[in-house]
Formats: sequence, structure tokens, C-alpha cells
Amino acid sequence: MADSALDEAYARLTNTGPERDGWLSNHAPMAVEVLAARGLAARVHGWIDGYADRLSERPRGIAPIRPAEWRDPLGDPVRTGDWLDFFARETAAAPWREVLVAWWPRLLPGIAAGATHGVIRVGHAVRALRGAETPERVAELGQGLAYWAARWQPLAPAGAGPYRASDPRSALDAVPLVRDQRYGIRSRLAQLAAMPSWAVTAGAIPTVPVGAGSGDAPTSSPPAAAVAAIADAAVARHATHGHRDPVMLVHAATAPTAVLRVLPELPAGLHRASLAAAWAATAAVTAAYAAPTPRPAPAGPVERDEVLDRALATGDPHAIKFADAAVDAYARTGDARHLTASAVATADIG
Repeated sequence: MADSALDEAYARLTNTGPERDGWLSNHAPMAVEVLAARGLAARVHGWIDGYADRLSERPRGIAPIRPAEWRDPLGDPVRTGDWLDFFARETAAAPWREVLVAWWPRLLPGIAAGATHGVIRVGHAVRALRGAETPERVAELGQGLAYWAARWQPLAPAGAGPYRASDPRSALDAVPLVRDQRYGIRSRLAQLAAMPSWAVTAGAIPTVPVGAGSGDAPTSSPPAAAVAAIADAAVARHATHGHRDPVMLVHAATAPTAVLRVLPELPAGLHRASLAAAWAATAAVTAAYAAPTPRPAPAGPVERDEVLDRALATGDPHAIKFADAAVDAYARTGDARHLTASAVATADIG
């Protein structure tokens, strides 16, 4: 049921574009993957029906992108249609894992693409493919990679400052906030390069002891364990620092969660760079959208299934995807604060 519902959903969405209204992301492929993965496949089509007015047509291409000339159109949203055509050809010509491994290191430096939705969409597609390799899921991976390529956006380097290796939450607390909050994420991320404190406090890449946790994706390698710890910290911190912009701060948790889901399909040689990119994305979104003053940490138990039900009741894809990340964090840590953080985020978003 879950497999067929998800493939049917991907088929319904295949001719929709990755964005609408200029640059707002199409969240439908990501949200329906969560529903299918969490045992809620029966609600997939109804959710798409409710989201239908936020879907736009798939953009047309301008000129084919040749494999040897991929650098020039990278990060050019005008070429979105060309990138969609390109990755449709790539995934038809080679196994999806080969395409993923070839393009992951090319796209990873631009992890900020589409407010990190490029990597997030790829992460959901990879989890779906791990469940079953179908033409619809392969096509969805291609569309996720195309969106990432079209919106490819690098971040200012974080430098090599101090990082509390065993405490990612403290590291996030030390991240400086951008000063000008008047505009969107592209304006906010562009400010990082001009902030002297960014290179110091966003600093070095975290490390976590081997075997720290077990959840949806293996965390047996030090980089994987470190990415998991970053995602866990970002989920928990949303409860106390998400009230200024609960929707956008969600990506501080969902971006590293996406990286973690892809890591098992990558060679070990790409894990360290993946960790660096995951930390950069989480730190940057935190700098752009975290509240300057924390609110009291919420109390009270929330059941795992209740977290997902509450998120789905809002209909909001950010609440759904954050609940998904929170459930993973809870599975790794057994810490109910992650479930509470999801409930708080859902209330704030809804």
C-alpha cells in the first residue's frame, strides 16, 4: 500500500515544477514521502489534493546541458527546465546510485540551494529508493538533483574556530545572528561573509564518538554520528529558538537529516565533506532565523504517533517534515524532548 501510494503520488507530481511564485519550493514530493514512510500512505492523495493550488507546471528547457559543460549553468534557476531534462537523461542512462555518487560532491558545496530544499528533496528521494527501486522514485531523485543544481548556492566558509566537539547544542548557541532581518534567506546568507564572528564561532567541524546513536540511517562512522548529533541538536533547539520564524528554522534540522539519509549510499571518502556541509547548512540557517532570546523549554510528554498526527492536521509540509526529523532524533536518542520540540513547532507553524 505504501509503495503503490507513493509511486502514484510521484506520478501525479512528475509534471509539476520544483518551485512556484518565483522561488517558493514545491514541498509535495517531500511531504508525501514522509507520509508513506511513516505508515500514513492512505492519506497521501488527500494531502496532494489540498496542496494542489500551490503546484506550478514543470518549466521548459532552453537548451540542452552537455555533460562536459555542467559548470556554467550550475546555480542558474533560468535553466531549471534544462537541469530537469539533464537529470532525466542521467538517471535513465545509469543506476541511480552511480548518478548520486557522481553528483553529490559537485552539488554539496552549494547546499544552501533553494533554502536547503535541494538537498532535503534528494534525501527524501533516497530514503524512498532504499525502500523500493521504481521508475517513479528514480525520476524523483533526478528532479531533486535538478532542483539542487538549478539553485546551487554556496555558503561563506565557516573558518576553523573552536567547536565543542561533544556538545553541538552549545555550538549552535554560539552561532552569531545576521543583523539585517528585513529580507529573505538569500539576503541573510549573503551577510555571513561580512561577519568576522562567523568564521570564529561557526568554526571547526564537529566530531562525535563512534556508535553515538542508532536510527533511520546508520551512525557507525564518526562523520555519520556527528551529522546525527547536529540534526538532534537542531531539532531540540527549535523548541526554544524557533518562535521568531518557525518555518524557516525547521531547515536547520531537516537539512542535516537529509544528509544523514544519503550517507549510507555514499563511499566513505565523501562522508567528511558531507559532515562539513551539513554543519555549514545548520549553522547558516540558525544564523539567519533563530530567535535572539530563547523562550523557556516546554514540558510535558508527547507520544510519537501524536507528533505525526498533529503535524498532518495542520496540512503544512514544514510541520510534517520537521515531525519526521524529530521522530528520527527520538529513535536515536530516546530523548522525549525531540517529540516535544515537534509539537511546539507544529503549534507555532499552524
